This record gives sequence, structure tokens and C-alpha cells, in this order.
Amino acid sequence: MKIILPLFLASLFFAGCIKDDFVDDEVSPELRISTMLDTIAEDSNFVMEAMYLNNVGQEEEAQNLIWTSSDTSIMSINKLTGLLYGKQFGSSVISVSYTNDLGVFKDSLSVEVGLNTVLQESQLKSGTINTTSTYELFGDFDIEQTETGVVLKLAENYTASTALPGLYVYLSNNNSTIVGALEIGAVEVFSGAHEYVIPDVSVNDYTYVLYFCKPFNVKVGDGKIQ
Repeated sequence: MKIILPLFLASLFFAGCIKDDFVDDEVSPELRISTMLDTIAEDSNFVMEAMYLNNVGQEEEAQNLIWTSSDTSIMSINKLTGLLYGKQFGSSVISVSYTNDLGVFKDSLSVEVGLNTVLQESQLKSGTINTTSTYELFGDFDIEQTETGVVLKLAENYTASTALPGLYVYLSNNNSTIVGALEIGAVEVFSGAHEYVIPDVSVNDYTYVLYFCKPFNVKVGDGKIQ
């Protein structure tokens, strides 16, 4: 009896977490410009960067990226290296493309030529966390860029069940799994406004905020960053 009871209780926790069945881990592959450049100074250079996320949301090395500028009289860019050069005041759309066995992937960014090179240091995105299980979980959030990383801010309407064993929060590019996700930490606040300071991260690096029942590796809720 001493052995059977803990296993039985664990099975109840597990059954409560999973709802109906497991979900497919595959997502649509994506090419994403990761350089948060707003303005490049006239007569200066800046190296553009992009990241490719494969069909499970994992970053994968992308060779042979192709970079272009919509107006080469305003700014030019090296087709292979992404080295951007600001020629004269104005704006141009910088595009990047990547081709592999899964298809052709593209992304673009509008960039100005001005007096100084300026990064998008205060970019703000938001979303809403919703439960994907039988446990209570809800709340609006903002994720804001800082000089050292991002701050994930949960709103006053946030609430989460205290009944879950080992509830953790993550950032991920796949809303079905925490494999390859960034673990922020264990949930210690279960209602009301609070925040997580996350260093060395950009608001463009991840697509989802995930809540997982860590002991069983089971998803409890998610929110898309947009």
C-alpha cells in the first residue's frame, strides 16, 4: 500500500494535466530577421542577422542566406554576408530568403538611413495566456525589450492553480513542447501582477510563453507573443 498510493496519486495529477491526448510537435518552419535595427547612420555599415527555425521550432544553421535591398540608392547590402551600408537619407526594405528541402522562406524589415545607428531597444509585444488543461490558468502579458534582455510582465488578471506539482514557465518557438525552450523558472506567484527579468534574449527570439507541469513534461497553458 505504501508503494501503490503515491503511484496512484501521481497518475491522477498526470490525467488532470493532459486533458484529452498528446499534440503534434511539428510547427511551420520560419525564417526570422533577428537584428532589431531601426536606423543605420549615413555612410556606415551594419551586419544583419537572421535565424531559421525548423519544423519543430528549433533554431537550425541556415547557410546561403540571400539578402536584398528594395532601394539600393538608399542602402546596399551584401547578398551573401548581410553587410548593410547606408548611402543617403531615406528608407528601404531589407529582405532575406533561405531555401532548403522544405521550401523557400523569407522575412523583411524596413530600415531608415539617418544621422545615427539606432536599434529598437524599447520594442513591446503582448499576448494572453490560456489554459490547455483542466487546471485554472489565465492572464494577459507584455514582453518588453531592455538593454540587457527582456522583461515578461504578467497583468493583474493573471491567475493559476496552486494544485499543480511543479508548474514552470518557458519561452519557446513550439507551443507543443519544451524541448529546446528557454526555462524561465518555477511559478511562485499564482495570482496578480508580477514579472520575470530574462537576460540575453530579444523579443524576436521566441513566439510563445508556455506553462508546463515539469515533473510529467505536460503542457498546462500557452500564450502567443504578438
